[in-house]
Amino acid sequence: MNIEEYAVLYKSTLLENVLPFWENHSLDLKHGGYFTCLDREGKVYDTDKFIWLQCRQVWLFSMLYNNMEAKQEWLEIAEHGAHFLMNNGMDKEGNWYFSLTKEGEPLVQPYNIFSDCFAAMAFAQLGKASGNEAYSNLAKKTFLNILGRKENPKGKYDKSFPGTRPAKGFALPMILSNLVMELEHVLDASLVNETIAFATKEVMDVFYRKEHGLIVETVATNGSFMDTFDGRLVNPGHGLEAMWFMMDIGRRNGDDKLIEKTIDISFNILDFGWDQKYGGIFYFKDLLGNPPDRLDWDQKLWWVHQEAILAMLKGYANTGNKKCWEWFRKLHDYTWEHFADKEYGEWYGYLNRQGEVLLPLKGGKWKGCFHTPRFLYQGWKTLNQIDKNNK
Repeated sequence: MNIEEYAVLYKSTLLENVLPFWENHSLDLKHGGYFTCLDREGKVYDTDKFIWLQCRQVWLFSMLYNNMEAKQEWLEIAEHGAHFLMNNGMDKEGNWYFSLTKEGEPLVQPYNIFSDCFAAMAFAQLGKASGNEAYSNLAKKTFLNILGRKENPKGKYDKSFPGTRPAKGFALPMILSNLVMELEHVLDASLVNETIAFATKEVMDVFYRKEHGLIVETVATNGSFMDTFDGRLVNPGHGLEAMWFMMDIGRRNGDDKLIEKTIDISFNILDFGWDQKYGGIFYFKDLLGNPPDRLDWDQKLWWVHQEAILAMLKGYANTGNKKCWEWFRKLHDYTWEHFADKEYGEWYGYLNRQGEVLLPLKGGKWKGCFHTPRFLYQGWKTLNQIDKNNK
């Protein structure tokens, strides 16, 4: 296929295959919010509601309304979830729970700061889409709460023993690098620039281990390498997602050196994470080649491959590096062959190492209306940019 044909495929799959799946099957018209535990055909198999996925769906439809087309039904779907979240999603201190019953009763305490991250994303985009300042104010309040917790994200819910092997995780600075730009229109410019600088340094200078050319999931609080299960853990999907976040920052700031560095790191991650026997990218690997402690280490996950494709597309769009395009085509072929469900819509999420469907679900506790439609939108948008660059 040529570039234009790829772009048409990504856009049509988003609008005709993936979005209709969620529009038709996920809305809880009785209690509000969305059902995300959907089987292959879209039938609900569990009714619990997970804040990550509720917020991500609000964000997705708001973002498409803002950036693709101001369709009233998209705004209505976003507000359908937002009303449920505002009524049920937070404790008295404004911390976002992890999960709720279908009626909105809290199930799991607000131990996970990423609920707050996705809430801030959701309400920032919805505020822009609706013009309702209450949504934007909630996004800003939640973001400031995240910054206040970033040194100790789990707080009283942290199960580690205090003082022994103090460590910090990659996920928060990674998500902050994207989140802050999602909220740029509601934050002071100085706070935006400060957060971008913090996140970029953490991602590119602390969790990126120059001696290995790879990004690890955990380091000591002083930034040093930890020769432990956690310290050696590499999640290729996280690293590649972070690299396209960094590319977006590089483009925003006119920082060509940052973009070039992200591409080099992306190639290292792909070379390290690619399964030479069966194809696809491993979920986890040990930095030093030891057996990882994650029993699902050799699974092939939908979002890992989608983020890899975006990293390569954005790398090619920004630099014209032909190796990015070669990797894109390789990743595209594997991903579309193994994850896309042409019969019932949406994509499978979990394959075994051999590339066979492991779980036939389309949504669950961790998979919702987010990665696949975001990937298709970003892929379509970036392919259009590449096509324009080449003309």
